Amino acid sequence: MKRVIPCLLLAMTAVHSDELKPYPPAEEGMTRHVLQLEKRDKEQDAKVEIIVGKTVMTDGVNRHFFGGKLEQRTIEGWGYTYHILPVLGPMAGTLMGVPGGKEPVETFVQVGGEPYLVRYNSKLPLVVYVPEGCEVRYRIWNAPTETQKIPEG
Repeated sequence: MKRVIPCLLLAMTAVHSDELKPYPPAEEGMTRHVLQLEKRDKEQDAKVEIIVGKTVMTDGVNRHFFGGKLEQRTIEGWGYTYHILPVLGPMAGTLMGVPGGKEPVETFVQVGGEPYLVRYNSKLPLVVYVPEGCEVRYRIWNAPTETQKIPEG
């Protein structure tokens, strides 16, 4: 079973401007987010989950999410990849009744869909482009070293 290592335990190092030279600057209306991962043993056993969303006021009862889809693109001539959310779609959610007197709460609402996992690679910065006003968060997923056999059936 996979387990999540809190991102606070993972130290980051600064990204030098030379390392960002191949990556294009953010286009108008977009922002660029850069994460340099710490070197670790067995990087092949880890994944990085990229989570894009916004902090908004919600009713605190319903489950909310934004439309949108992260895409992976390659920088021609370099072969490096980056990730982009071209458009943040509208916010949607469940429609459960909210008890009277319930105050709105500030909530981080993420783009819906399956988790967006990428390979852990401390040799290159993890670069994500999103529309202005969006936040980019991450989690580290780590697989255990032992494997288990599936029985024939």
